[in-house]
Amino acid sequence: MTTRLEESGLAERCHPMGLNSQEAARRLEAEGYNELPDSGSHHLLEIVRDVLKEPMFLMLLACGGIYLLMGREHWGDAMILLGFVFLVIDITVVQEWRTEKALAALKNLSSPRALVIRDGRQTRIPGREVARGDWMRVAEGDRIAADGVVREGRHLMVDESLLTGESQPVRKRAVNDTVEATRPGGEDLPFVYSGTLVTRGEGLVEVLATGTRSELGRIGRSLTELPHEATPLQKETGRLVATLATVGLTLCALLVVLYALTRGNTLAAWQEGFLAGIATATAMAILPEEFPVILTIFLAFGAWRISRNRVLTRRMPAIETLGAASVLCVDKTGTLTCNRMSLRALWPCREAAPLERVAGKGEWSDRDTSRALLQTATLASRPEPFDPMERAILEAYRSLPGQTGCREGLRMIREYPLTGGFMVTSQAWEREDGTERVVAAKGAPESVALLCRMSREERADLERQVERLAARGLRVLGVAQGSWEGELPQTQQELTCRFLGMIALEDPVRPAVPEAIVECHRAGIRVMMITGDNPVTARAIARQIGLTHPEEVITGPELAAMSQETLAERIATVDIFARMVPEQKLRIVQALKSHGRVVAMTGDGVNDAPALKAAHIGIAMGERGTDVAREAADLVLLDDDFTSIVRAVRLGRRIHDNIRKAIAYVLAVHVPIVGLAMTPIFFPALPLLLLPVHIVFLEMIIDPACSIIFEAEPEEPGIMDRSPRPSDERLFGPASIALSLLQGGVVLGVLWTILWLGRAWDHTDDAVRAGVFTAMVVSNLFLILTNRSWQRSLPEIMRVPNPAVRWIGAGVAFFLTLVLSVPLLSRLFHFDPMHAADLIACLAAGVLAILWFELLKVMRGRGGADKWSRGI
Repeated sequence: MTTRLEESGLAERCHPMGLNSQEAARRLEAEGYNELPDSGSHHLLEIVRDVLKEPMFLMLLACGGIYLLMGREHWGDAMILLGFVFLVIDITVVQEWRTEKALAALKNLSSPRALVIRDGRQTRIPGREVARGDWMRVAEGDRIAADGVVREGRHLMVDESLLTGESQPVRKRAVNDTVEATRPGGEDLPFVYSGTLVTRGEGLVEVLATGTRSELGRIGRSLTELPHEATPLQKETGRLVATLATVGLTLCALLVVLYALTRGNTLAAWQEGFLAGIATATAMAILPEEFPVILTIFLAFGAWRISRNRVLTRRMPAIETLGAASVLCVDKTGTLTCNRMSLRALWPCREAAPLERVAGKGEWSDRDTSRALLQTATLASRPEPFDPMERAILEAYRSLPGQTGCREGLRMIREYPLTGGFMVTSQAWEREDGTERVVAAKGAPESVALLCRMSREERADLERQVERLAARGLRVLGVAQGSWEGELPQTQQELTCRFLGMIALEDPVRPAVPEAIVECHRAGIRVMMITGDNPVTARAIARQIGLTHPEEVITGPELAAMSQETLAERIATVDIFARMVPEQKLRIVQALKSHGRVVAMTGDGVNDAPALKAAHIGIAMGERGTDVAREAADLVLLDDDFTSIVRAVRLGRRIHDNIRKAIAYVLAVHVPIVGLAMTPIFFPALPLLLLPVHIVFLEMIIDPACSIIFEAEPEEPGIMDRSPRPSDERLFGPASIALSLLQGGVVLGVLWTILWLGRAWDHTDDAVRAGVFTAMVVSNLFLILTNRSWQRSLPEIMRVPNPAVRWIGAGVAFFLTLVLSVPLLSRLFHFDPMHAADLIACLAAGVLAILWFELLKVMRGRGGADKWSRGI
């Protein structure tokens, strides 16, 4: 976003400073981007290397080697197996490369932003694009993007604990001459450093060093030399894979021995035993490796999908948690409203009625009282405002006929910020000749009234006037002015001011919010509004958007006086929190969590960070949020729009559903694979039913089904018409496991039936193997189809578009046809030709394998199978 420099304050003095776009691009090309070496990303060759180290592929390659050692007659088997192995490796590498690219794109989006001066204009750019010589504007809550020297500053304090370990923020002074850079630490130095945090004030910084040349980059270079420590999930997955691989190898050895001994202890029996053992071990080793792949791919592409809805994911587990969110705590301004403040009414003191903007003309009455009121409100605002209310005040003042700069001849000497419980900001100004000091204050009318020492009767009258304006959904600010001689007091409560009147601002509700609130209520999600506004204004907005309890309000002072137990009791029936300060959000989160709610909390300021961290899902504002809030949050709302949160919740539920479906399918499909591989061990009269080449063929179906079909599956019908899942519900609990084992067990039973029929019809061993394998492939495809939805019936599922199903289904049918009809391929797969009746039986077997699950969907009604799988 690019804005014209304001003709006042720091920006006015820096207007001729900064780089032009061409010079910035030249320096970035010559010196590199402002970023540290990333040891976490993987290049394509590294991904290939990591894939080749996986136990599953090592065992398959070993199996290919055994085929080669068994003699020339088995070289064809070796070639086809190794060809399939490398094809599966290619598929796996492509999946991981796509995931890596998606994560890299999200990382670029989530990098800190910097406000720099380019071509004489303020421009917000990614932190990695800051170049040496840029001028950056930094303010409270910003994470500094590069090392530099402070050229202009006002009350600038920086937390350098990241570099020095000292928790106390240090003051920064401004210099205009050339100075020699120093190391971090020390008070009143003019230097700031990349990665440090502005805790107070604002300033203009000339960038001296970026990337690896910065102080943080010097440390970063040493960090890249340290070994990369695996995450707990990676360690746990590694242990699981190693354990099952060990079990698989042990079982492999046992099966080899048993197979050979039960078949005459001949060389041929030992060779076949080796193939049977490796096939079984491979089938078992594939299973644990699928689960982390599913989670990684689904969460990475889920984050990418959510980013297309203007929500950036900073922490992947938050995507899965979104589906369980039961409470959304949102700021009113900018999230529920448009964040486009406009001044709608003036109420100068002692005026009988407010002065309203003339419709269509955009001008205000040129009365002395209105001019004085607006001028004082402008002096109480920042010279270059970022807050929407202050921008609206400045715009209204500039629209006054014949207005001149209200700050001409004045210099700011003190700023009194908003403090907890006293919601007023004041600015103290002094004339350049030192003849007069003026204090301008604005804030909550009741707090401004205390600053003006108004009587109880005057405050009561003021409150009635505020309520009349607030009832129209307007935000009301009181304005006061005072003069001061001598040294200014330490706190603004010690000031004495004169009440000038009130200004009323309007921030309209976003048009789509009421409908989104209705959708949340249908989904069993409670929406709570947190605002610094007057309670009357908050109620008016709550009625407009359709909150459940628009009359019940807890104010900031009331909350401060409550115990945590009382708050936990009251919060069950209150959806509006007014006159809140950011620090109180943390107590709201804790009270909701005490009821077992899964809480999503929005925030944008430095003081919001604890609440964002404590919430199950912290959501920072992307347009107006500070870097501190974004770093503490799990998600960043790029457009600050409430409807984007609701869309993200919908996507979170879809992603959670699809992960469960993929895991259910993977578990179910491996039951018949392992079962068929082990069957001949216990029945010596049977031939080997599955060889390693068959398992690799099946893996070529399983991998794309998990990573493409289920990930791209559209949401279930009525996904936002069901209550959030319980917070303690496991991703894949005992009931879901039982459902998957039952699915796989039924398929295995059907395949055993095909096996029995083939033997009963006196088919050859290769013909029996061909029939069982064909039925296995068909059943596999039907398992994919039926698990696409646990609510829709199969005919309904087929009408839901998912292009990946058509491509994978057509590819499997094409290759299976080739294997069954081309003699060379049939011999490599150890198949004999099949008759038409055999093919019909195999197709019928696929349908029979899932028929019971389809009947379960019908009997349980819509959502019944899904509820059954959750143990409900």
